[in-house]
Amino acid sequence: METRSRQAPARAVADRVHSAAIHLLRRLRVEDKAMGLTAPRASVLSVLVFRGPVTMSALAEAEQVRPPTITRLVDGLERRGLLRRVGDRDDGRVQLVEATPAGKRLLQKGRARRVERFARGVARLSTDDQRVLARAADLMEKALLVTFDGLAP
Repeated sequence: METRSRQAPARAVADRVHSAAIHLLRRLRVEDKAMGLTAPRASVLSVLVFRGPVTMSALAEAEQVRPPTITRLVDGLERRGLLRRVGDRDDGRVQLVEATPAGKRLLQKGRARRVERFARGVARLSTDDQRVLARAADLMEKALLVTFDGLAP
């Protein structure tokens, strides 16, 4: 019974946070256009910059797309010099995809623009509200770990 009574407020909080996250990402995605990348290509590049070199199948899984789709995305980014295919040092039969220095720079500039845009809004909040928002971000990360990685708090 106690679990059920805790689920209703938890569901309401999850719904609000989900909506806020979606709205935030949609508004900040405007900055991705300045990079000259579609949202899917920016996402692929982001995975490679932050995760490092991965196989095409791991990249497709991370992006939740089918292999032909990831191939088209990778081909487009490779033509622009933003990523490259490289052999795996441990297994020469395996091919990895990695961001190039140009790809890393482009993504970091885009991230900086998104953070700056959001920081302007955060700066308008009171110091107390900024602390609450920082704490909320910590709690979101904790909830994500528990939800998706199965780690206990």
